[in-house]
Amino acid sequence: MSDRLSSRPDKKAVFKSLTQLYNRILKGKKDTGLVVPFDLQQGRFIIFSDQHKGCRDAADDFRDAADTYAGALQYYYDHGYTLINLGDCEELWENTPARVMQYNADPLQAEARFLQRKRYFRIFGNHDLEWHYLVPRRQFLRPLFGKKLRVYEGLALQTQYNGNAYRIFLAHGHQGDKRSDGNTFSKWFVAAIWTPVQRWLDIHPDTLSESFDLIDAHNIIMYEWSVQNPRTLFISGHTHKPVFASLDHIDRLTKQLERATAENDTTAITALQKELQQRQEEYAGKQLVKTMAYPTYFNTGCCCFSDGDITGIEVADGFVRLIKWSRKSGTVAHRKVLEEAPLYYLFDQLPAAP
Repeated sequence: MSDRLSSRPDKKAVFKSLTQLYNRILKGKKDTGLVVPFDLQQGRFIIFSDQHKGCRDAADDFRDAADTYAGALQYYYDHGYTLINLGDCEELWENTPARVMQYNADPLQAEARFLQRKRYFRIFGNHDLEWHYLVPRRQFLRPLFGKKLRVYEGLALQTQYNGNAYRIFLAHGHQGDKRSDGNTFSKWFVAAIWTPVQRWLDIHPDTLSESFDLIDAHNIIMYEWSVQNPRTLFISGHTHKPVFASLDHIDRLTKQLERATAENDTTAITALQKELQQRQEEYAGKQLVKTMAYPTYFNTGCCCFSDGDITGIEVADGFVRLIKWSRKSGTVAHRKVLEEAPLYYLFDQLPAAP
């Protein structure tokens, strides 16, 4: 039923929804999203998604990652980054907004500090679709964030390179979902009627982040949409599976292991084999083989991995980086760059504009 009703991505629906969203933003529909200019070499953004903040019970996927997330936010606040929350920040399918606010005052206040410095953007996803509407935002988010908070469906970061405008388009990634991304009425129905009923009956028919063949199918569609947009990189969340330059985490680790084996680097081989085994267990069931030729698609991963790690995408100092934060060694959160590439290099690799 999950596959039939909502989770199985439909290419036509995804393409239509993403194109409409992107075009509305570029046309200046500020209620939908903004075009945010940034300097190629000096702009600093950190993009996190899918915290799924809950109520600190056994069903709270964010519970084990909360301290890691707090440490990461402190680092990015201190280093002048703009924080972009890319949707599913709170888990409102399983919990009421009031309870989520009650149990997550500290991380929400840490996010609000960025807004006070005008360094914060928030995008809604399918699990926090209620934030799309003014009344719940005023009731639950305004007491923590204040009156300046806006919640968008997408953003476009725009910079200049070789005399042309290049953009990094951001959306949660649920666009095209049959339940959470229909017309205005269906969105309202899901947020106002279906979600409270779902919480009451404990029904959870969306399984994308837990079904790995669906994740691959979804990411392929996202890539196929991104590659048709000239001078554009696309960053989403939703699947909980990191993707860097159209290469997913398992593929990246596999290629690194092949290189370390060829170079007989025993230390790297041991570390990569351990991490690969761990991630393969989390991503078990991966079946599809992707042929993604252009580095146009990125995915943040999530902030609720079972081991307490979180992943995100940095756009900073002329680079795009896939980063991981963990607290395995001691109590201080540790930042690790998993992959990085200069923006100019990525822009040069994009397909030519028609």
